[in-house]
Amino acid sequence: MKEETVIAGFGGQGVLTLGMVLAYAGMVEGKEVSWMPSYGPEMRGGTANCVAIISDDPISSPIITRYDTAVILNQPSLDKFEAGVKPGGLLLYESNSIINPPTRSDITIQAIPAAVEASRLKNDRALNMIMLGAFLIHRPILGLPAIKEGIMEVLPERYHHLLPVNEQAIQRGMEIAAQAKS
Repeated sequence: MKEETVIAGFGGQGVLTLGMVLAYAGMVEGKEVSWMPSYGPEMRGGTANCVAIISDDPISSPIITRYDTAVILNQPSLDKFEAGVKPGGLLLYESNSIINPPTRSDITIQAIPAAVEASRLKNDRALNMIMLGAFLIHRPILGLPAIKEGIMEVLPERYHHLLPVNEQAIQRGMEIAAQAKS
């Protein structure tokens, strides 16, 4: 098993956190992992992306330009990364942030209304965890116990009171993806 994922959006959307959660969860399960962030100088609102690789075997390089999966949270990121998804790959995108949806026919594409669902959970910052839940339905490479441990590791302790909301967000993302997939 080897999953090479790019996660991309604006700074402040939890892009890097989502990738870190995947990496920590992979470590919890004894996998080989790589997490490589890339972001602009802005604290929020600038571009941000990261590559997370989870593998059963050693990872030769964290630098890749072709992805098994792209998790996209805004239009500029879709424009930049859609072509990099390998044929047969997966592209998940936050549907409320995309004006021109993806057009490829050689990959699986699913729109996730994560912003709307995060608002329903009364926590707009849970958008990334909704996308993570959708990812896990399509790519069940890590178990929920490891994901929860990854969240606890990534979130500073002062935010641990938000763990239940994050777990709800993951569950909601899983439900959305499962319904659309069937």
